Amino acid sequence: MNRTKRIFGLLSASASAMLISAGAMAAEPFRLVLTHLEPPLVPNSVMDLAHELGYFQREGVDVELIRVQQTPSALASIMAGEGEMANVSVDAVLQLRARGGDALMAVTSPNKSLPFLIASRSEIASPADLVGRSFGVGRIGSLDYSLSSKVLASEGVDMNELDVVTLGQPSVRAQALAAGQVDATTMSIGVWLSIPDKTGLSILVPLDAYFDAAPVVNKVNVVSAEVLEGRRDEVVAVVRALVKISRDFAVDPSAWADAMAPYSGNLTADNLGLLAESFDGNWSINGGISRQELQNTQDWLYQTEDFKELALVALDDWVDFSVTDDVLAEIDTAPGADQPTR
Repeated sequence: MNRTKRIFGLLSASASAMLISAGAMAAEPFRLVLTHLEPPLVPNSVMDLAHELGYFQREGVDVELIRVQQTPSALASIMAGEGEMANVSVDAVLQLRARGGDALMAVTSPNKSLPFLIASRSEIASPADLVGRSFGVGRIGSLDYSLSSKVLASEGVDMNELDVVTLGQPSVRAQALAAGQVDATTMSIGVWLSIPDKTGLSILVPLDAYFDAAPVVNKVNVVSAEVLEGRRDEVVAVVRALVKISRDFAVDPSAWADAMAPYSGNLTADNLGLLAESFDGNWSINGGISRQELQNTQDWLYQTEDFKELALVALDDWVDFSVTDDVLAEIDTAPGADQPTR
């Protein structure tokens, strides 16, 4: 922040210096840092597809995609000035702020929730039937473990009443479920659809019910205070493009399926279409940042082990709603599940 203040102080010294600096910045590409190497089979792919399908260009912003592996690398890139915006996990941004790190502000969430569901053996009719049965998790304390604990608690089921089995990655958990090695587990809808033979298996807690029980925002797009001040018009343009493409896919899921066909892996065209349909209500048609959902996310994170010793921060210390609000003031708020509560 001190560095940012010094820069702003120098820029404000004269009107001519400000104009020269603004012109120079506008000539540079707007670098968007992503933590996946190719478009993922989730709504987060709107960032890749907005670039591929010309949405950013139509909004008048020259976006360059920078690909790194995982949130720590993305945060390092943006804090080193090697990117203007980064898609990162909420818990990492919040930890950084709680530890007194440089202010990075969340301005939108192209894919606020993980497309999780709980799948089980078909004879398990309700979450209550899981008591005493085996439940596969990535590891104790992993995101799938913590979120599913919250989901099951909403059904009156304590995770401690289950035989919890550590299995690792979602694909491994799915294989274990299909082989009868566990009675239930958490996975994404994409992993569920990729199971070749679902005989004897069913969805116990579907996507919408999972998020309703655990409305935790997983990832947000952040910018530095310096970028928000010096390149605000481009930040707004990027968010506007992401909202527009999300609305288009919400209206026509097949358009997303068509765009993702080159990246569908072993999914059949029919399964890709089903996957597109399953995201109904999950597109960030209004920017993906609701004060209520983000506050619920922060409150939940502060109950986890990673935040026990950290100082409490205010939501407005790491979230800036004004960018998305500017976009919605221009193109109106769309009806649907993604409502921008303030």
